Amino acid sequence: MAKLTGKKVAFLATDGVEEVEYTQPRSAVEQAGAVVELVSTKQGSIQAVSHMDKSHTYPVDRLVFDADPDEYDGLVIPGGVANPDRLRTDPTAVRFVRSFFEAHKPVAAICHGPWLLVEADVVRGRTVTSWPSLRTDLSNAGASWVDEPVHTDNGLVTSRKPDDLPAFCGELVEQLAAGRHAHQHA
Repeated sequence: MAKLTGKKVAFLATDGVEEVEYTQPRSAVEQAGAVVELVSTKQGSIQAVSHMDKSHTYPVDRLVFDADPDEYDGLVIPGGVANPDRLRTDPTAVRFVRSFFEAHKPVAAICHGPWLLVEADVVRGRTVTSWPSLRTDLSNAGASWVDEPVHTDNGLVTSRKPDDLPAFCGELVEQLAAGRHAHQHA
């Protein structure tokens, strides 16, 4: 596994984040040596879910309007149905996501997380995967959708569901280790 020592990664999430899609990628990134911050649109802590049932809460490290994208080497957007749906209605969160593409930094999104990519208008001309119900949204936003456990397109890592987490986490760490991608674009 690639080492991420010296790298700092933002995880963007709010209430309704699918717990395992937050905790497993975070653990993989931290075990590879990176520092992780949970960035959110709300103070205090966020409520995770396991499917649709409330699970644990997680402390927020930084509010999105206080977070400087330049401080991070990459971005992870976990899924859960409510999490990305809430985030995509927040213009600051959408700008935060878009800034990583403008800076050619690695971005990873799993399950329903790509909804936020649609809102940030960063999937046009890319090949991505997601939870199957997002296929039409992603296609309408200009992406080519594939049914694969994980797909990488110039620094953008996408995945379908919790069952795909081993592949997603491995590719996430590899792309963060690779750093900026010249062809990553907004």
